[in-house]
Amino acid sequence: MTMTDPISDYLTRVRNALKAAKRAVDIPASKFKKELSELLKQNGYITEYKITETKNNQGMINVRLKYSDGKPVISGLKRISKPGLRRYVGKDEVPKVLNGLGMAVISTSRGLMTDKQARKENIGGEVVCEIW
Repeated sequence: MTMTDPISDYLTRVRNALKAAKRAVDIPASKFKKELSELLKQNGYITEYKITETKNNQGMINVRLKYSDGKPVISGLKRISKPGLRRYVGKDEVPKVLNGLGMAVISTSRGLMTDKQARKENIGGEVVCEIW
């Protein structure tokens, strides 16, 4: 079965694993998902991720979720730009999530970056998701 929105699938798997208080979750790998996992790790939302090869060459990403005092560090995930309705922002319109307490993931011509990095580099792009 083909997947129409792999990024929503990534976010949903993480959201479900957090609600079930799992320590880790396996997600089918892609280049975009690897970059998203790296961004989450750099910003302290997950502890680590590992990429394992499988028979079908796609591979799997094992994401280790981060908890603080028994509560998940990630309290919310929201997909903004969807396959049917893409959301693009200019350099002056990059959103702030919870007044800077959260993070928006922006897909730019220079790669995947957070809203803070996009503002610093003065660049806009597609708003992929928000994490807080």
